[in-house]
Amino acid sequence: MKYLLLATNNIGKLREIQAILEHLGIQLLSPKDAGIQLEVVEDGETYAENAARKALAFARASNLLSLSDDSGLEVDALDGAPGLHSARFSPKPGATDSDRRALLLRCLQVYSRPWWARFHCTVALATPDGWVGFAEGNCPGEIIPVERGQNGFGYDPIFLVVEKGLTMAELGMEEKNTLSHRARAVSAAIPLIREKLSS
Repeated sequence: MKYLLLATNNIGKLREIQAILEHLGIQLLSPKDAGIQLEVVEDGETYAENAARKALAFARASNLLSLSDDSGLEVDALDGAPGLHSARFSPKPGATDSDRRALLLRCLQVYSRPWWARFHCTVALATPDGWVGFAEGNCPGEIIPVERGQNGFGYDPIFLVVEKGLTMAELGMEEKNTLSHRARAVSAAIPLIREKLSS
């Protein structure tokens, strides 16, 4: 059996990535499955730098091919913020996803709608010997002022996928995994995954 470690402690991300890759016929492991407890500081200056740090750290700790991602919400009115700092957008200690959404909406109140935005994701695939490959994905949309939907996590309830007329949090997992930024990036990484697992 071929193994791929999904280098994230975020349960929401794990579920999404597992659903995207389940058809590959390989064993997808979480850090918990692999018996690894690792927190990687994400202080890089780019999505790729953060994703690579995580993928390499987990690959070396597990001696397995490892996949990590770094993603962010980029809002046009805020010059691309929160972007790289999406998960750490709120200065409040122990801030929740709800806290971050509320702060974002407060920041946007001074700007007229529509509040155009995009989700960006960079995926890094790393081997224990230090090789790293990358793939990217984007999903355009609009920030809306009222939360909608129970699925997803992060900024999903206020991110409207305009072509669907639904927020990310209103989409079912199957539909989300055809058009989300993470789905597009992870899908783009599949040829790299196959290549590394067969070599």
